[in-house]
Amino acid sequence: MKVFLVAGEPSGDALGAALMAGLRAEAPQVQFLGVGGAGMAAEGLESLFPMHELSVMGLAEVLPRYRALRRRMILTADAAIAAAPDVVVTIDSPDFGLRVARRVRAARPTQRTVHYVAPSVWAWRPGRAARMAQVVDHVLALLPFEPPLMQAAGMTCDFVGHPIAAVPQPDAADIAAFRAAHGLGGADIVLALPGSRRGEVARMGPVFGATLGRVLAARPDLRVVVPTVPTVATEVRAMAVSWPGAPVVVEAGPTPPSQVRAAFSSGRAALAASGTVSLDLAAAGVPMVIGWDAHPITRFVLSRLVRLDTVTLVNLVSETRAVPEYLGRACAPDGLAPALLALLHDGPARTGQTEAMAATMQRLGRGGTPPGIRAARSILASLDR
Repeated sequence: MKVFLVAGEPSGDALGAALMAGLRAEAPQVQFLGVGGAGMAAEGLESLFPMHELSVMGLAEVLPRYRALRRRMILTADAAIAAAPDVVVTIDSPDFGLRVARRVRAARPTQRTVHYVAPSVWAWRPGRAARMAQVVDHVLALLPFEPPLMQAAGMTCDFVGHPIAAVPQPDAADIAAFRAAHGLGGADIVLALPGSRRGEVARMGPVFGATLGRVLAARPDLRVVVPTVPTVATEVRAMAVSWPGAPVVVEAGPTPPSQVRAAFSSGRAALAASGTVSLDLAAAGVPMVIGWDAHPITRFVLSRLVRLDTVTLVNLVSETRAVPEYLGRACAPDGLAPALLALLHDGPARTGQTEAMAATMQRLGRGGTPPGIRAARSILASLDR
């Protein structure tokens, strides 16, 4: 069995790695080709090119790199066409992955295609599902409310659980070792997570630094820890030097329990850019404040397309609005700092988030079959159909 995989961001690489392990467990003779990052490489994928070349988000950010991204899309699609795999699996990054699927399907009309991570049609651009159905046969959904939306558009779809629900959390010994290694003692820790893309870090970094300045002025006993990923670690380290509180920057490592997981579990509260990191924090039980802004052009477009009153997955999955958000022009220290300070002591804000995070993890599949196995079985069943 031959599987062609396409991932474009660190979160997609993690999904792809778990899927590859699941497919190998269910179909030991499987062969992998395509594009991925370090996690997928560890599972045996030799990427066509470095995945970080695709990690870009937002209209204004994509436009300057459009020609380079298009060349990579054509290269990827043509490699899939030449490989003639049993299935092409595009993972998240729909703007890139679905263009690959469209080009592949045009050349090989009977090619089976799967997209992993349903696009957020419940939030914006609902017509994407119908367009996706033209080139995708089957969808693997991370959120329990997504399958009916995909099925209504003409695709089969299974909820396979979210991988964060299956990630082992550090124990007390791991947390103690992390604190000792970084000289953190017993201090309360604030986590700062400015994003996983270079443009995002450049925009959010100054706002987060100013917010931390206000928080530390009120609570000088706090320590600041900045978990990050390899793709932006250099930028984050350079930026954190100018932040108050002598932040400790920790980078995701290849083996569990990673420094980042231990950092999450050590946190009292977190200031985070909008994204899937909200689920990482929920898995560790760390209350959070979400801040996010974009290039003015991207902000303008999104303000007219987004259909929901929240973008945070913890709020959506738990069906609450427990996590405070400061988006667009509201993403400023005046709002972020008081919200973060409110989470540092026991009270209604902290209790509400704790309950919402527990509900989120339960609904995403904590305690069930690992998502990588569920995703692999779903793909194999779709091929049998």
